[in-house]
Parts: sequence; structure tokens; C-alpha cells
Amino acid sequence: MHVEPTPLPRFGTLAAVHRSLVAVLVGTFTLRFSTGLTGALLIYYLADLPRHGGQTVDPTVVGLLSATFFVAELLLSPPFGVLSDRLGQRPVMQLGPGFGAVAVVLTGLTTSVPLLGVTRLLEGGSSAASVPSILGYIARATAGEEAVRGRAVARFELATLAGLGAGTVAAGPLYEVLGRSAFFLNALVYGGSWLIYRFGVHELRAPAGPLAGPGRTPWRRYGALLSSPYVWLLAPTWIAVNAAIGLWTSQSLFQLVRRPTGAIAGRQLLMGGFTPTQVSVGLAVGLLVFFAGLLYWGGRFKALRRTTIILYGIGGGAASIGCTFVVNHSGGQPPVVPIVFILGAAAGLFVLAGATPAALGLLADVSEAHPQDRGAIMGLYSVFLALGQVSGSLIGGEAARLLGIDGLLGATMVLLAVAVLPLSQLRALEYRLDALHVAPPEEAAALAELPGRVDAP
Repeated sequence: MHVEPTPLPRFGTLAAVHRSLVAVLVGTFTLRFSTGLTGALLIYYLADLPRHGGQTVDPTVVGLLSATFFVAELLLSPPFGVLSDRLGQRPVMQLGPGFGAVAVVLTGLTTSVPLLGVTRLLEGGSSAASVPSILGYIARATAGEEAVRGRAVARFELATLAGLGAGTVAAGPLYEVLGRSAFFLNALVYGGSWLIYRFGVHELRAPAGPLAGPGRTPWRRYGALLSSPYVWLLAPTWIAVNAAIGLWTSQSLFQLVRRPTGAIAGRQLLMGGFTPTQVSVGLAVGLLVFFAGLLYWGGRFKALRRTTIILYGIGGGAASIGCTFVVNHSGGQPPVVPIVFILGAAAGLFVLAGATPAALGLLADVSEAHPQDRGAIMGLYSVFLALGQVSGSLIGGEAARLLGIDGLLGATMVLLAVAVLPLSQLRALEYRLDALHVAPPEEAAALAELPGRVDAP
């Protein structure tokens, strides 16, 4: 039995939906720009806090404040996801810029470390409110449209990374020119995000889904979702991939620029000795390669299965790690050796980029069986991301302490091995998702609840 996918215009005109998707992605960029800007500004502000009348802050406090953001995002994403299913995605995504604006204004007004911890909670709440509702909106708007969904989730990842990167880069010069007044300027950027969500995004109205029957509260449905095999199989893969990425974002810069010490550092070419400018250039090149990979693999959703793209991505990540290991120990070799393996590492990074939009697309596919709970399901993105970032930061710190760059490479390889373990079972469940897409609504709920394996036809 073959059923044509439901076209986008069932939610309104095709042009209106596409304009709303563009607005959502632009708003994602500006919101993440503010997030990255605040995070970097806060580091500079904490280092300068005694000059403003505050206390001296040690690295442990800086780490705790950073973790506070992810803890807030981890804990608040589920309730905001459920709220977006009750009230609609558009109203809830507007709460995020509001929380962020309050957070940055308070940050610029205080030198109290406990109050700065509260502002990090608000900043985490900003992401927790916006991300599940934005992803729920994307999942709903692209229902039945493989190609559109692939491009949308890839561009969401692109907007997220580009925004965070641009905000982090802008923080240095802004703080040098404006000092802590830069926080107030950031409040205006948050206001711009709110205007985009308020006036550029149209609410989508979808028909009631198979799980929207009486007697099932949103929280009971959310509990059922958390116990489903889809979530438990996807969770370790996505958490491990995010941990591998978070491991590098939290530790690699420090390892690259710090003064090398000890016998281990002397044997590793990439440990220390690089200037911040050199690191920034390398980071920019790496981000460009990753962005190109996001766009390419996001356009392959119609031709390849999500689990196939994830498998390719994990393989690309492993190849990139292997090439980087050779570069790290290429001291004394002809220049052509590190150049060749640097190109190999870049190629692996390009392939790795496909794993995150594919996992996000798989999560959106799961939401097809639960159309009344899209926000709750897509809110798991933030939960997996936060768990990955926190665990990656902790693992990376210990690995780098023991073995430097080699420790980061080895820890990343272990995390990628963890990510690949559930893929065969995930693939079986992906076939079931295909069955859900073509099943009548009254059968979809029953299929969604069945345990076990569904093999390919």
C-alpha cells in the first residue's frame, strides 16, 4: 500500500509556511548569537570582576557557572516542550528571547556571583523554551516532506553553530569597546529574536493525532514517550556524538594554546605553542568544512536512511581522529605527511557533520506517530545535547590531564564506538517508522506502542 506524503499546504499556503521556516531559522541564528555572545562576555567579565567591585573568581567557579546553563537547559526543556504542545510552538518560542534579555540585563547590573548563577539559569531557560518549540515547529511544518525536512534540520544545526560561533567571536571586541555595557546591547539582539518569532512566524494548526484521545494527560503521554524504544535506542547514539563534540569544544583550545610541559607534551606536535590567532584560523576552517557537510548531508535525506547517514558520520569521525593522531605525531616527517593527513581529517569532519541532522531527522520522524506531542519529543534534542556537553566536558578534562591531545583523541574514539552500538536496532525501528507513515491513523498508535523488531520488507 502506498500513500502519498501529505503536502505542506495543509497548514496554510506553501509560501507562508516556507516564509515561517526561514524566519524560524533566522531567529535561531540571532538567538544562538546572543547565547554565544553572553557566554564569552561572561568569561571576560568574570576575569575583570574585581575591577568592578566584585570578588576574585577562580576556574572552579567559572566551570560551575558554565555547567549551570546546561543543567537549566536539561531540566527545563521537557516541561517547555510539553507546554508548546498545549499552547502552540509559536507562543512558547517567544518566551526564550524574553528570558535571555532579562538574564543579560541582570548580568550587566551585578557583580554578585550567586546572582550571576541565577542569570545563567535564566539563560539556560531561554534555550530550553526556544529549542523544543522551534524543533517541534520544524517537525510539524515538514511532516511528509523528506527533502524539506532534511534541509530544514541541517540548516537548524547550521544556524545554531554559526550563531554560537559568531557570538563568541564578537564578544572580544565588543567587551574591549563597551565593557559590561555590551550585555545591554545583547538585550537588543534578544529583542530582535522576539520580533522575528512574533511577526515572522505563523502558527501551524494540525489535525488531532492518534494519541490525542481523552484520558491521556500531556505528562502521561510524555512518560510513555520516555519509555519508548525509539528514545532509549536513539539516546546513547546522540549523547555520545554530542559528548565527542563537546569534549573538543571544552578542552582543545586550552591544549592548543597553553605552554607545553612534561614528556607527553614533547612527543605531541599539537600540544601547545599555537597563538590564539592561529587557533582561530584553524577553527574557522574547521567550521566551514562542518557547515558544508551539514548542507550536503541534509540534502541526502530522500536518498539515504537516517541510520545510514549516522553510520557514515561515525565512520567519518573515526577516520578524522585517526588522521589527527598521525598529524599529532608527525614531528620530523616531511611536510607532505601532515598536509595529507590534515586533508584526511577535514574529509572525515565533512562526513561526521551528517550525523547530527540525521539524528535530529530521526527524532522528527518519531514525532510523526505522536503529532500532539511534537514539542515534547523534539525537546529531547536539548536533553541529549546537554547530557552530551556535560559528560564530554568531564571526560575531556580528565583525558586531557592524563594524555593531552592523545587523551582527547582516544576518548573521542571510545565515544564514537558507544554511538555505533545501537545502530542496528535503530535501523529496525526506522523501518517501523516507515510503516507508521503509511498506516491509517487508527493503526499508527498501536504500531508505535509495539515492542520488538520490525524488519525491512
